[in-house]
Amino acid sequence: MQIQRDEYLRKLVDKKHNGLIKIITGIRRCGKSYLLFKLFKQYLLREGVAPDHIIEIAFDDRRNKKYRNPDACLEYVDSKIEDDKMYYVLLDEVQMMDEFEDVLNSFLHVENADVYVTGSNSKFLSSDIITEFRGRGDEIRVYPLSFSEFYAAGRFETWEDAWNQYYTFGGLPYILHLNEEGDKENYLKKLFAETYLKDIIERNKVQNDIQLEELVNIISSAIGSLTNANKLVNTFQSVENVELSAPTIKQYLEYLEDAFIIEKAVRYDIKRKRYINTPYKYYFVDVGLRNARLNFRQQEETHIMENIIFNELRMRGFAVDVGIVEVNEKNEKGVYVRKQTEVDFVINKGNRRYYVQSAFRLPTVEKERQEERPLLSISDSFKKIIIVRDNILLKRDENGIMTVGLKEFLLDKNSLDL
Repeated sequence: MQIQRDEYLRKLVDKKHNGLIKIITGIRRCGKSYLLFKLFKQYLLREGVAPDHIIEIAFDDRRNKKYRNPDACLEYVDSKIEDDKMYYVLLDEVQMMDEFEDVLNSFLHVENADVYVTGSNSKFLSSDIITEFRGRGDEIRVYPLSFSEFYAAGRFETWEDAWNQYYTFGGLPYILHLNEEGDKENYLKKLFAETYLKDIIERNKVQNDIQLEELVNIISSAIGSLTNANKLVNTFQSVENVELSAPTIKQYLEYLEDAFIIEKAVRYDIKRKRYINTPYKYYFVDVGLRNARLNFRQQEETHIMENIIFNELRMRGFAVDVGIVEVNEKNEKGVYVRKQTEVDFVINKGNRRYYVQSAFRLPTVEKERQEERPLLSISDSFKKIIIVRDNILLKRDENGIMTVGLKEFLLDKNSLDL
């Protein structure tokens, strides 16, 4: 089975020969090595690059252990560069090499070497890249499979079958190789416990791994809910009967973000055009991992759908915030009062902005008005969109609000501009 990752491949191709180290990042097991060593290499060969001008080292291969020595790696690559044509250096799990920062910087001095690396484990996370390669590296962030990639790669009888599998087990590519649901569950549980959490604990020398695991469980059960460190302190005290300080919780959350397990969405006051630092929302980069942490007990499709929409928007390259807008509403006494309402997502890319609501169902006129109310209170002219779970034909109302079905949104990368 060959899984196409066309958007990421295009990004790699666009960044060829730009004089920077191309750094492919993302949560472990999301397909970075496959993208580089399979898809990108196939592209280079199709373009006529000679096989001996592609230099590959997979540092997690025991047979390449000697190249984990930085001088041995440099010597090996230098020995392969025999003419003035362009060479493509592909390094997988580069963090397994000692002093890899110096080695990568050394490659920048080789004019006919175009260098691509992957890294994902406890020594090569997002904060490291920012620190070590500022101005010298070009990061390509890879996510687990989008729904459209998942749907295209699988052998699903219907879109509903694909959706049920995706919102339950997520988009890590190996899931598509497993047939039994029990195997999928065990894979995700084991991966989370023995790879992701182990990496974080070892990298950051976490003393109380049980508290970290409990925090993961709490975040998992409240995806898309407003929270902050102080609120989580209270949750620990009331639910777990555990004393855990706000700075410690904040640090743990940053560890999870650095490991690409969760992403944070900050609130944005649309009318006042300013960010509100707290509270905020967390979403899981892969909903299958989130579900695995809860032993597949909390399968609320409405919240999982919101998480998947967030991920899809991030995969499309948007910055995603949570919108806040004030509206006038009558209270029980019939008096108009100011009330804060929420727009699920305010998304931006370049000069483009959209306001997006995730609405599982719109069974009544009242429910439809409820979803539209915050959008109608926004005075600017940027597009306003409601995404519903039902498979419906796209429609626009007299206020210009577009309603689109989840299927069309996920399968058409241009769906926001229809």
